[in-house]
Amino acid sequence: MADEVLELCARAREGDLDAASELVTLYHAKIFSYLRRLCGNDDDAADLAQKTFFKVWTSIASFQGRSSFSTWIHGIAFHVYGDWRRRTERLEHRENEWWECCALEGPTPSDDAAEKDLARHLYSAVERLEEESRQAVHLHYYQGLSLQETSQVLGVAASTLKYRLRAALDFIRSSVKEPMQDTHQ
Repeated sequence: MADEVLELCARAREGDLDAASELVTLYHAKIFSYLRRLCGNDDDAADLAQKTFFKVWTSIASFQGRSSFSTWIHGIAFHVYGDWRRRTERLEHRENEWWECCALEGPTPSDDAAEKDLARHLYSAVERLEEESRQAVHLHYYQGLSLQETSQVLGVAASTLKYRLRAALDFIRSSVKEPMQDTHQ
């Protein structure tokens, strides 16, 4: 797959619209999903995804293949989101209904009421993290980027990323444990 993506990138750099279209097909859902989780609604996520892909195509010539295309495009999406957040200063509280529809396709937490409640607590705990830790969790756990890819996207050392993820997991564990203990008492 990686070789196929690199070939598509090379063709897209040369102006091949079919290759560019195929790259969009391969990555649009992942990028949209990532941005949807961050900004909280489909309309903003669609706008941010469009801006991301615009930046991808206007800077495709700068993609040298030093990182994977997935890392590179997630980095662009990360910066597009950061610019949007700074510009709009979005700090919206998300209602529980929003978190219930956040799960990925396939077996979801809503299959079982207990799992649904746990998922709501998990997503809510992630959203209460500081921005840097939340970004690390979104990229590494939700988007499936490796530690190296995530640290590249965020522009931090792997050791810093590991510290952020460890602290985030500790916070999430304690946040989820408390509501679960309350319901069993």
